[in-house]
Amino acid sequence: MTTVASFEIGYNQFLDPDGKAVQPLPEFARDPQDLVPLYRGIVFTRRFDAKAIALQRTGRMGTYPSSLGQEAVGVGIGAAMRPDDVLVPSYRETAAMLWRGVTPEEILLYWGGDERGADYAGPREDFPISVPVGSHALHAAGVAYAFKFRKEKRAAVAVFGDGATSTGDVYEALNVAGAWRLPAVFVAINNQWAISVRREAQTASETLAQKAIAAGIPGEQVDGNDVVAVRHALDQALETAREGGGPALIEAITYRMTDHTTADDASRYRPPEEVSAQWPNDPVTRLRGYLVDNDAWSKGHEEALIAEIDARIDAAVETYEATPPQPVEAMFDYMYAELPAPLARQREAMRADAAHGRGGDHD
Repeated sequence: MTTVASFEIGYNQFLDPDGKAVQPLPEFARDPQDLVPLYRGIVFTRRFDAKAIALQRTGRMGTYPSSLGQEAVGVGIGAAMRPDDVLVPSYRETAAMLWRGVTPEEILLYWGGDERGADYAGPREDFPISVPVGSHALHAAGVAYAFKFRKEKRAAVAVFGDGATSTGDVYEALNVAGAWRLPAVFVAINNQWAISVRREAQTASETLAQKAIAAGIPGEQVDGNDVVAVRHALDQALETAREGGGPALIEAITYRMTDHTTADDASRYRPPEEVSAQWPNDPVTRLRGYLVDNDAWSKGHEEALIAEIDARIDAAVETYEATPPQPVEAMFDYMYAELPAPLARQREAMRADAAHGRGGDHD
């Protein structure tokens, strides 16, 4: 037998779990002070998550998916992207969304059931949250095709979980991106659990990164709890994509430290000792340890940051809870550029019923 092709998947890490550099840091990270904004982004996401969960638990918001333990992936993605790139997120990309300018108020509105939360004041072309698993990877391929067609040096970034890599949508998106050399970067966040299904049970691939091989594109693994490694990988992949070098798949290795969403109870399917064994890899303590060791952070800095973050989050919650709900007929307002006549009649009937305090069915 003759070998006609061979491949390998690389893994990269810059900061180990103790916050020690294991290799020379990339240029953007040479000055420890330049890593402080990344640390602030990670901590902001964690405290925002905690507040969102508290709102859900007290009946003040709908189901919410925490990103506890994997905040470094989102911050690394957001920090590497340019403002005119386009983020096509799944439902656990709070960190990347916040970094790119989606406001806490908008995220709370979305998870509170108000579609105005997806009408971002900041990154206007970023896509809304995608709850269906994997389908948005195809949207990212379409965005990237538009960039290539227009000869724009921009890139689309699709982010999804390990479970999504077992869907046809993701395979198709990788395939078309490779065939057409689209400016797209696909990030698979391997947090080890596809809801209640272990990563090993839903794919036989030794790595998720190797799923890029069949599409003819580069694939690599990074330590997803090391924000330096994530940003470095995205920096390189995005630059290649923007310059016409084609797409890439990056697998970020991390762990989901909490329930899949607030509608889940992860204790039913994984033992607590498995979760506790992952805490030494925490991205917050890892980066803080590096900053403290390099005289770029102190207890005073930490206390001031927490106070600043909590004040901003409290203000966002106040704005969210004071936002009047939309009128019932608003459910028709964003479906079509021009509402078809049957739906227009339904809209007017519903508006009239609401005005008179009536309910009812309308064909």
